[in-house]
Amino acid sequence: MRRPIAAVTAVALVVDACAVAFVNVILGLAVKRQNMSLAGLKPKAMSSGAFGAAVLFGLFLLVCAAFAARAAITDRGPGRVGRIVLVVCAVVHGVLGAFLVGMMGWLAFAAMMVVLALVVATLMSYAPPRPVPADEPPDGSPSPTTG
Repeated sequence: MRRPIAAVTAVALVVDACAVAFVNVILGLAVKRQNMSLAGLKPKAMSSGAFGAAVLFGLFLLVCAAFAARAAITDRGPGRVGRIVLVVCAVVHGVLGAFLVGMMGWLAFAAMMVVLALVVATLMSYAPPRPVPADEPPDGSPSPTTG
């Protein structure tokens, strides 16, 4: 069951990357064309920041999707770097979901939480096995010495 979860996670992250990049480009174009300014910042700086965010955040989500796709294809969990990147991705989706409730509504929040749940499910399904203590049998039954 973990391969399909990782595959759906990869697809969801690619869609998420496209959506986030699209929204940032639209915001950058709106700032640029309407000559908006905030607290004295130049409109060109604000639009450049929005375009830069579109590229960086889109690439980050595509890297996350690549780690999830690799896990789905090879049926092996991501390595240390992959796990760290996916954990950061999960945290970012949680924080963005909290912000999106106020800015865009509950539907956007729900979409972020679905992606968050998929990333966490991928991480948990490929979690390394817990080491078994020496005095505990591997099947989980109580050892004869502990009663």
